[in-house]
Amino acid sequence: MRPMLLICATLALAACNRQATAPAPDQNAANETAVPGPVKGVDRSHKGQAAPAAEFDNPDGGKISIAKFKGVPVLVNLWASWCAPCVKELPTLDKLAANHRDDGLLGVIAVSQDSGPQASVVAFLAKLKVTDLGAYHDPKMALSGALGPDTVLPTSILYDAQGKEVWRYVGDLDWTSAEAAKLVAEGGGASSAH
Repeated sequence: MRPMLLICATLALAACNRQATAPAPDQNAANETAVPGPVKGVDRSHKGQAAPAAEFDNPDGGKISIAKFKGVPVLVNLWASWCAPCVKELPTLDKLAANHRDDGLLGVIAVSQDSGPQASVVAFLAKLKVTDLGAYHDPKMALSGALGPDTVLPTSILYDAQGKEVWRYVGDLDWTSAEAAKLVAEGGGASSAH
């Protein structure tokens, strides 16, 4: 029985080697058909665009849009409970919000893209001990849809006091870091992430 096992293993190994030595597909052809996706980091390609008018639920369950925050720079974060990088950065966003709760220099809102009820967003934030970010909720993903088809989670957008986009940050970031403080300062608001 062992010789049969050895023969099968040898044939399987030969098949793997044959696949490994098969010619690679034409790289130029692959590049022509590949659709570029968002890359982690700062994206300034939308700079100067007005905030979308899309409405989402405020923590009280009423409707709100980013226009409500006009007059102060605002950092808008799109997240979902099923998104690991989103969950990872929520506590740092919460600290940033806490640091600017009363100074009027920066608004920080995190808008859940979860399709469940708003009560589930409230419970999820409570479980994470996130207390300074309100339970903003966009179950129909109107905001992310208005931002464009290339919007992925997490994405954070900084709007200046006039409601114009300064930049987008694709992916998670430690919002208490020096890098984040430098980025936030570009909005004309607070420069300290503490």
